[in-house]
Amino acid sequence: MSAHDSPIRRSVEVEYWVIDERGRLTTPGSLVDATPGAEREFVEPLLEIKTTPCETTAELRDELRDRVTAVLDRADEVGKGLVPLATPVHAEEIAEIPGERTRVQNEVVGSDFEYVRHCAGTHVHVEQQPGVAVDQHNAFVALDPALALVNSSPYFRGQRLAAGARSKLYRWMAYDDLPHQGRLWPYVDDREEYTRRLERRYEDFETAAIDAGVERRAVARHFDPESAVWTPVQFREAFSTVEWRSPDTALPSDAVRLADRLAALVGRLDDVEVRVEGDRGRIGRDEIVLPEFDAVIGYVNDAIRDGLDSASVRAYLDRMGFEVSAYDPVAHEIDGRATVSPDAARDIRLEHADRLAADVRRVGPLTGD
Repeated sequence: MSAHDSPIRRSVEVEYWVIDERGRLTTPGSLVDATPGAEREFVEPLLEIKTTPCETTAELRDELRDRVTAVLDRADEVGKGLVPLATPVHAEEIAEIPGERTRVQNEVVGSDFEYVRHCAGTHVHVEQQPGVAVDQHNAFVALDPALALVNSSPYFRGQRLAAGARSKLYRWMAYDDLPHQGRLWPYVDDREEYTRRLERRYEDFETAAIDAGVERRAVARHFDPESAVWTPVQFREAFSTVEWRSPDTALPSDAVRLADRLAALVGRLDDVEVRVEGDRGRIGRDEIVLPEFDAVIGYVNDAIRDGLDSASVRAYLDRMGFEVSAYDPVAHEIDGRATVSPDAARDIRLEHADRLAADVRRVGPLTGD
């Protein structure tokens, strides 16, 4: 059965900062028990909420809304809130939850792993489609500049970094000393090429761990090739999906809108010609033209540095089928200051916790579907 003939399942994972009534970071506590799909992340003040695979946008919208609302109801009872910002804006130290896996990552990445602790994102999973999974992967690579649509914090420890601070922290700072980690990988010709890349990156990770004094058995116990790698677009065999990991955490309505767009694109891959050509890219009636990879990287870099302030990024995303005007990235709204004080950061977190609550509790659909 083709991708066009059957429903294409999609799911999301959203990470939110947990705050108290004064906007200070705190631990999730009982929020983890409020709904299925709520889980601790590897740092103390983060909560992740996952959906199950859903066949339609409406189903995904309703499940995500129900799960986030259940957590917010519990949060109201205990004086807490959820913040959809990619970084906490200003926080000197973010405490980790002790664990062997995190210990190994700290040993491998070194002090730069601190940057990852300040990041909250959205992961979109779209079911792999038989016969077109490679095109699906490559299309998601080409769509990576769409991270600009939901850039939600330009700040790290109160200092301005970029329109997409989280993306800069991951791609240009945390993994800078680990080759091919944290960066977008080029298009692939087939699954075997992707598997070879993955295995090589795991070998690099294992070597770096051993060089840092970690026992090989500890690496093997907590990591495999799929879980040892951070790259923005991945085949995920455990879920039979292609996962896009680039977007910042954002309002649930935006997470659903992104998943809807990616699933709709995948639904067309059986019916159109997909090719790589030039530096512009476009999605037409009978073809999907992906830019050469170097051009994609140019758009990605502009999306991180400037977000939707970049005219070239806006034009590119429009050609690639996104309704750019439907998004209003928070990063541009709260930008404009070279520094943000701890008090101002707490106020920003409180405001955006209120916005998240309004987003899921308003009457009507989360998206325009």
